Amino acid sequence: MRHCSEKWLVDCALSFNFPAQFIRAMTNRRKFIKASAATGIGLGLGAFNRFFSQTNDAPVAPPVFKEGMVLSTWDAGIPANEAAWKAMLAGGNALDMAEKGVNDTEATLSNLTVGLGGFPDRDGHTTLDACIMDSAGNAGSVMFLEHIKHPASVARRVMEKTPHVILVGEGAYQFAIAEGFKHDDYVSEESQKAWKEWLKTSQYKPIINIENHDTIGLLAMDANGDLAGACTTSGMAFKMRGRVGDSPVIGAGLYVDNEIGAATSSGLGEAVIRTCGSFLVVEMMRLGATPQEACEEAVNRIKIKHSNYKDFQVGYLAVNKAGEIGAFAIHPGFTYSLHKYGENKVYKSKSMLDQ
Repeated sequence: MRHCSEKWLVDCALSFNFPAQFIRAMTNRRKFIKASAATGIGLGLGAFNRFFSQTNDAPVAPPVFKEGMVLSTWDAGIPANEAAWKAMLAGGNALDMAEKGVNDTEATLSNLTVGLGGFPDRDGHTTLDACIMDSAGNAGSVMFLEHIKHPASVARRVMEKTPHVILVGEGAYQFAIAEGFKHDDYVSEESQKAWKEWLKTSQYKPIINIENHDTIGLLAMDANGDLAGACTTSGMAFKMRGRVGDSPVIGAGLYVDNEIGAATSSGLGEAVIRTCGSFLVVEMMRLGATPQEACEEAVNRIKIKHSNYKDFQVGYLAVNKAGEIGAFAIHPGFTYSLHKYGENKVYKSKSMLDQ
């Protein structure tokens, strides 16, 4: 049994906003199990046993996977994974893999939810959001960026060449131009046609699984076992001007901790932001959960916090240092692409509403 003070246990529970009855039960293992079931916390008993069976306070390091792998959201992750893999074979690290992978999706101008071909906002303007994290915990992000083909690459420059984490709007654009990125006036005829059709009713609501084949979050592990990630999108179709979702928000759309693992999300960004989704997934893995258990807990947290959770989709992907992965969503239909052991394939995620 791990020797921890009652105060330490309560502080941990409070940091994760656990219910009061759960906190009171924390110091007794048998009561903890009963309270977990009664309150719908959703943390598997396997994760509990792994965490509390440690014999000392030092974390037990998992065996590190060093054969390289790429994990990304949706079917469009297949070509993104290939681009990331080529970056590794060319000598790139996990950060290079993450950037080059999502660059491939950003450059696909037929894509309707990533890059300059994405659906516009309700005023007819396409705005882009992206973030990136490296294995050292550094992060960069751009939001509300226009006329730049590769927002994820601009986010990397923010991370590497400024003291900041986030640049927004005109400031992000000016920085990109100063860094040598080219102004691009590309407008997608298909997305503009869809916008003009939308104007006839101006109905604004999330469409479940519209992201398929499009918006992308990508997690990369290089041959040294180091992790990095990137997330990029043009955001929700016909959003209010200035709206930003979870994709460029560190800890929401993406989080990487090279000691533990990494996570990314796709779906309704507001729900992910409210629950700090990707950060929650990584922290659950820190406490002993498998990537699958961690993704399931993050989706369960959304269910607890949102009475209308059946009206929208959110999906999570996660990987730990051992190369184990997890995927879980609210609704069926969430897919992910995995490049591992020489194979690059699409898989269907499990979901809360198909159980």
